[in-house]
Amino acid sequence: MLNKLLGKFSKDLGIDLGTKNTLVYTHDKGIVINEPSVVAINTRTNEILAVGEEAKQMVGRTPGHIQAIMPLVDGVISDFEVTEKMLKYFIDKVHAESFTLIPRPRVVIGVPLDVTEVEKKAVEDAAKSAGARQVYLIEESMAAAIGARQPVAEPTATMMVDIGGGTTEISVISLGGVVAWKSLRLAGNEIDNNIAQYVREEFNILIGEQVAEKVKISIGSATEMKEPMEMEVRGRDLINGLPKAITLNDSQVREAISKTINQIIENIKSTLEVTPPELVSDIYEHGIALSGGGALLRGIDKEIAQATRIPVRLADDPLTCVVRGTGILLSDMELLEKVISPGSEEY
Repeated sequence: MLNKLLGKFSKDLGIDLGTKNTLVYTHDKGIVINEPSVVAINTRTNEILAVGEEAKQMVGRTPGHIQAIMPLVDGVISDFEVTEKMLKYFIDKVHAESFTLIPRPRVVIGVPLDVTEVEKKAVEDAAKSAGARQVYLIEESMAAAIGARQPVAEPTATMMVDIGGGTTEISVISLGGVVAWKSLRLAGNEIDNNIAQYVREEFNILIGEQVAEKVKISIGSATEMKEPMEMEVRGRDLINGLPKAITLNDSQVREAISKTINQIIENIKSTLEVTPPELVSDIYEHGIALSGGGALLRGIDKEIAQATRIPVRLADDPLTCVVRGTGILLSDMELLEKVISPGSEEY
């Protein structure tokens, strides 16, 4: 009874709990939070020092007693307590401007397709402990399709490829359900690792995650560009331990990430192979939709289109498709009941 009363004064939230970024959506304001999924903790006092963007700036720069933790690995909670604290921080931040003393919102959260029942329970428990009144779980690829305004409830096929930070979700959706799918632990983080490994092997230079990510964003591409690009990269020389700078170009980065891109494409093909022929003909007609931060890699749509011989298009604002999908479901309970993840518990 008290929860329902407090719920009337709370803002219902759609949350994309991503490996790299957490986004929060409210019905009245749209996306209100878009921050890295990082929490900085003082291990001596167990006190949270920073969450989100401020905590990300501390990654790789902290003294021994301060840890910058990324509590989600491959889209799954790896540190329950830190995830709970991070969610509570974001829920409280959303309600900071209102007069709600104890927020009790309804929450819709996106989860990976291959998540286990135990992992689902961990997400639900973390959200509940952080203050949620009711928790609904939805597959991220379904949320991405809804956010991209695809006709998910109709008897026509929608193929979504959601390339996030920790996972790539490939799914064929029809009549409010996922007909064929693959979930890969190959996504933005793996591409960053590819770049860091290439620089280490080719130049004997050690670079950090954030530098590798900057290289990917600045000059990364999946297909050859009309104009060559290059950038200066600084790291530590593994031979003498001193700082060193080199110049990387786009063809070197393409070589570094080609294996991961090819694996994603091969899995798209193998998903199509197990899709019913009637749905394949729909996909051939309507094309494949790309979402997630990885969809912003230059030329990846052309590379997939060339390999599959199916039209490929980027969803509008691919980074926010999942959270916009959860936001749409907050105000459409009928659709939410149709697409809710099996075994999702409601509190």
